[in-house]
Amino acid sequence: MIGASRAKELSAFPPFVRREVPWQRRVVETSHGEISAIVHGAGERDVVLFHGNPTWSYLWRKVIRALDGRGLRIIAPDLLGFGASAKPRRPGDHQLGMHIAALVEVMGALGAERPILVGQDWGGPIAAGVGMRLAASGAPPGGFVLANTAVLEPARPFRSKAFHRFSHLPILSDVAFRGLLFPIPTLGLVQGDRLTMGPTELAAYAWPLLSLVDRAGPLGLARMVPDSEAHPSTAVMDDIGAYMRRAAESAPIALVWGNRDPILGRALERHRRAFARATVRETEAGHFLQEEVPFALADAIVEVAGKVSG
Repeated sequence: MIGASRAKELSAFPPFVRREVPWQRRVVETSHGEISAIVHGAGERDVVLFHGNPTWSYLWRKVIRALDGRGLRIIAPDLLGFGASAKPRRPGDHQLGMHIAALVEVMGALGAERPILVGQDWGGPIAAGVGMRLAASGAPPGGFVLANTAVLEPARPFRSKAFHRFSHLPILSDVAFRGLLFPIPTLGLVQGDRLTMGPTELAAYAWPLLSLVDRAGPLGLARMVPDSEAHPSTAVMDDIGAYMRRAAESAPIALVWGNRDPILGRALERHRRAFARATVRETEAGHFLQEEVPFALADAIVEVAGKVSG
């Protein structure tokens, strides 16, 4: 188990956050630390919502509301290092395989069966990796909804974006990510509508990371992006990409994309080609499209849930 502080009680969060995410939460003790997860609703189909960097389950609040009354049980975990979950202290503790393994444990503890796995940003590869592990155990997921993410094998030659190259700079990256809470103050810059990342939203994303010792997560996930054959994420992403190509032959997949995303907007075409049977919803949203087009995501989830047999 990684040396990590314990999960926060939601009562420790400010009132404006508690009002926005009022749903029941469960804390699951995993081999890597405690994971806090929203568990809301009841129905025959489980839907699991995975966030990415540097957010937490608060990001899914509008989508969860849009899914109310649809006969679904919603599970929205906070990744280790984020939200109300435990916070590993070192950026190097954040490895893709670790996050996948911890969330597979959460799926087992919460009894998720044939879930629809939904992921955005790093939540996409994590959702796909969880699906791969579930399939290997003989209990494959019901389907996938992918939004502004990358779940295929890394393109060769590797081409890192400036954001990820910066995360590897000694001293400067630590000062920015851990000292100045980067990239949270700049999240509006990657939105189609910058007003969707106003002061309230930025405060909500910053709140779980107010303590300096809890800020390893955003830097760790930035460094988790593969940039060479030797990078620890590369082999995992190659396996995930191969699995997703196979899964796409039988499992329903929906793609929901924000074309104004400067980070992953252009990744849609590669995924559209790989998943030819997937339905595609293109929007004018940016990177965190949960804040801009929650109903597009909710409709895609309901669509995929309706295609799952058994």
